[in-house]
Amino acid sequence: MKIVGVGGGPDLLTQEAISAIQNARIIFGSKRAIELAKEHIKCEAHEITDYSLRSLPDDAVVLSTGDPMLSGLGKFAGKKDEIIPGISSLQLACARLHMEIDSLAVITAHSRDLALVRKRVLVELGNGKKVFLIPDPAFGVNEVAELLRSSGLSRKISILERLSYPDERVSTGTAEQPPSSGSEMYCIVIS
Repeated sequence: MKIVGVGGGPDLLTQEAISAIQNARIIFGSKRAIELAKEHIKCEAHEITDYSLRSLPDDAVVLSTGDPMLSGLGKFAGKKDEIIPGISSLQLACARLHMEIDSLAVITAHSRDLALVRKRVLVELGNGKKVFLIPDPAFGVNEVAELLRSSGLSRKISILERLSYPDERVSTGTAEQPPSSGSEMYCIVIS
């Protein structure tokens, strides 16, 4: 099986990903992942909502939005599966904010233990890192701002919405006056 990152938005497929998609016998992916790769798909493509990949054929190409190893489907890969990276929201956020990736701690809140996420955010900020956060519906920009305020931390909070889409939006505020998000598809940078 190949798990192929299709990028964080339109026009972000790598040449390696395009080749894997064009040469696939059968493709599986989310509706959004299939949409991002549709112009290169030459075979059957099936939308999946259950991500237990073990039931898929060994020669399947599975599309993962962003990069499969950043809160993506790469965590479900077996030792013999091939993973083709994609352009991630992390890379896009760093480019938009002119930030070096190594200045950031990367944290995923999505479907994680939020008590541990909160603790890790505070530890990383205490260690002098900036934080790149993939939010969860229960831990978004307002919860991040509240965590910072309750911890006495005055930091900038940037939200990056719908990166690489025509309606992309980047906005920055503070813990005291956080930016507002108008999309469910965003990431957060705390600096």
